[in-house]
Amino acid sequence: MDTESGFFQKCKKQGLNKKTIQLFQKTIYDHYKQNQRKLPWRRTNNPYHIFISEVMLQQTQVPRVLEKYPSFIKKFPSLESLASAPLSSILKEWQGMGYNRRALYLKRAAGKMINDFKGKLPKTLKELQTLPGIGHATASSILAFAFNKPTIFIETNIRAVFIHFFFKNKKNIDDSEILPLIEKTLDIENPSKWYNALMDYGVYLKKREGNPNKKSRHYAKQSRFLGSERQIRGQIIKVLNEQNILTLEEMAKCLKKRKNLLTLIVHKLVHEGLIIIEAGKIKINN
Repeated sequence: MDTESGFFQKCKKQGLNKKTIQLFQKTIYDHYKQNQRKLPWRRTNNPYHIFISEVMLQQTQVPRVLEKYPSFIKKFPSLESLASAPLSSILKEWQGMGYNRRALYLKRAAGKMINDFKGKLPKTLKELQTLPGIGHATASSILAFAFNKPTIFIETNIRAVFIHFFFKNKKNIDDSEILPLIEKTLDIENPSKWYNALMDYGVYLKKREGNPNKKSRHYAKQSRFLGSERQIRGQIIKVLNEQNILTLEEMAKCLKKRKNLLTLIVHKLVHEGLIIIEAGKIKINN
């Protein structure tokens, strides 16, 4: 009998107790021992590098991050180099990752860490959440992976594992039902390894039987990218990085988009701090 089947049987009879928690952990770790993903951010103890990877992984699939992470770290090897770099340079290296606000937040976070935290990555949830773009879940994951602290957080692959093991016959599952189980089953001695193992098991489950997260209350299909505002935002940043300064009319002609549509999106990008308009000219906010 494999450990997964054994867990289901014992948990059904005994509930979640010390023995069934140990069996659950064994199931996850047995798989991890044989199938762990060799990801570069798992092979470093550098808190800055791990911080970069966690921000990259917020809204981007692992294969894309694997492409960008090495070159980004090479281009900006330290907080100081990231904080002092022109935003246009950071956005150029970020290109293809999507959600360019994250690149802006990275630059601002680097500056804040230099000014407020003596050039070090903070080691508490409260301090990490003062950094631009860092919420509770990302702060918790940074603490777990950069400092091996036993924090509690959930992401898509972790959610898939807990739905598969603990909510077999239930739908519309809220994360508030999952988080107490994550806390109860956490390997507090090595949370970094445990979370990596959970994530890899979640990837395995999705390949084996489809996505358990479809039973989550928080599940939503990714909206169509082609022709979306997300795509146009990326195109605006890309063309400004290539041509430096453009009027709205020049941008509309270059991108072959309606001027009134671009106006709305440009003003959003200005509000977010990614671009500025001076004397009718649009450029990256360096």
